[in-house]
Amino acid sequence: MRSGLSRRRFLTSAAAGLSSAAMAALAQAQSAIEPPAKPLPPAPVSVTAPVAIEVNARPIPSFDPRDRSHVRFGSLQYRSGLVLTSPFPGFGGLSGLRLDRKGERFISFSDKGNWFTGRIVYRNTEMTGLADVEAAPMLGPDGRPITARGWYDSESIAIDGSQIYDSRVYIGLERVNQVLRFDFSKGFTRSLGEVVPMPLAVKKLPFNKGLEALVFVPGGMPLAGTLIALSERGLDANGNLVAFLVGGPSPGQFSVRRTEKFDISDATLLASGELLVLERKFSLVEGLNVRIRSIALKSLAPGALVDGPVIFEADLGEEIDNMEGIDAFVTPQGETVLTMVSDDNFSLIQRTLLLQFVLVD
Repeated sequence: MRSGLSRRRFLTSAAAGLSSAAMAALAQAQSAIEPPAKPLPPAPVSVTAPVAIEVNARPIPSFDPRDRSHVRFGSLQYRSGLVLTSPFPGFGGLSGLRLDRKGERFISFSDKGNWFTGRIVYRNTEMTGLADVEAAPMLGPDGRPITARGWYDSESIAIDGSQIYDSRVYIGLERVNQVLRFDFSKGFTRSLGEVVPMPLAVKKLPFNKGLEALVFVPGGMPLAGTLIALSERGLDANGNLVAFLVGGPSPGQFSVRRTEKFDISDATLLASGELLVLERKFSLVEGLNVRIRSIALKSLAPGALVDGPVIFEADLGEEIDNMEGIDAFVTPQGETVLTMVSDDNFSLIQRTLLLQFVLVD
């Protein structure tokens, strides 16, 4: 790597050298090929009881490893980043996160039905590690881990409440296209998930391309009380991405314009009323690309086709991986900080990254 072989070339070469079976698994994880006809059985990395775990962190000094002076990427300025690893076998597959108002306490989760909670440790504004990390199983309405009924592909999260540890937490289960609501005031991660009624069209979303992003609109904003549900690659008749407004003042279905074959992986809502949509695409020719689009919340309405400018783009020339989660918080100085997390798919050639940027435009 240090001898001049770029990370893009290394990963492309590694992918080319994989067996056909391994390559199919990687491509499936990145939505590059059609998934199998039926759900895979729950993986052994799903936990069955709460447990404190150790998470190690290695700093990422520069988002652009070729030029440390390059800190501006579209409308974002790189703040800090970490590569996360753990001796705990169930750590990984992180599909989203939500932070408290200080950007310290977090709720995250894996696509294997595990909660991960803890806090981010900072030195001034730079992330240095994670502390007090706990893994716990998501529990269904019957009190059993959701994996016991095959509900393990947890891919999206939304928070209804001002304090993440005492809120109603929504989790989207992609392969079964269900949404569960957890009342964290009743036991935190030990609380039981209740099935949220969803539009019938949600059940018709494609297998493994279903609900990938959830956002709850708080009071005082347009569409207050609405759960916004975005599909990864459920397409309407015009090839645009299917999305839903659930509850709130004007429930219904709308579409997000799909361009350049990008799929949705997560979203977060800024206090300014901008919905930031994290997107990605993967191919053996172009590799992995991620971007963020900014869409005005006020443009969302039943039957609408919404779009917005790209404010951030990156590829394997930068320090990215399979970026699946995004959230935002505002510092006491008034800076909006975006935090992104990647899903390593429990793969040897992928990483769990935690990245932070300041929104400068």
